[in-house]
Amino acid sequence: MLALGAAGCGTVAEPDAPPPGSGGNASEKLETLTVAKAGSMRGYSRERFPHWRDTGKNCDVRDSVLERDGSDIKRSGCNVVAGRWESVYDNRAFTDPSDVDVDHMVPLANAWRSGAAEWDDTQRGEFANDLTRPQLIAVSASSNRAKGDQDPSQWKPANRSYWCQYAESWVTVKHHWQLSVTSAEKAALADMLEECV
Repeated sequence: MLALGAAGCGTVAEPDAPPPGSGGNASEKLETLTVAKAGSMRGYSRERFPHWRDTGKNCDVRDSVLERDGSDIKRSGCNVVAGRWESVYDNRAFTDPSDVDVDHMVPLANAWRSGAAEWDDTQRGEFANDLTRPQLIAVSASSNRAKGDQDPSQWKPANRSYWCQYAESWVTVKHHWQLSVTSAEKAALADMLEECV
């Protein structure tokens, strides 16, 4: 889920970055990630990642993502109340925003186990509300809940044609936030990046 503001947004491309779906830059970034065992969940709670902060009048990060990722959006004030969303995880379409979840690409609990336990709550809040990287995405509630806090070695989108983009997004987020990966996670990401053309 990512994007901002009333005028809409989108992902911020890195200068001279390969186009999404090429896999090139993500493969290079994957090689730079620290490989480590998953850390402890001791002390974790979602409240340690303050999220859905305000982004405007009566509007929060969730509304910003719903607006960015949907089409034919209807608002009541700044709140998104209708539209159309295509869930790239499972190729399902929705018109009711209550059927759509805003997924954290790298789940909060996974981030905790891979380095965020060492951050303060302010930094964790920045991570949980990151509209600049591909960290937030509107998807079906069912696919988001099936994913839970699992990494790509444990869960992949049912829509295989999205695997390349999913792996690129995961690596981009982990690279920017300097989070580690497990060896199984790294291997799964490398396999998924082979789907890129």
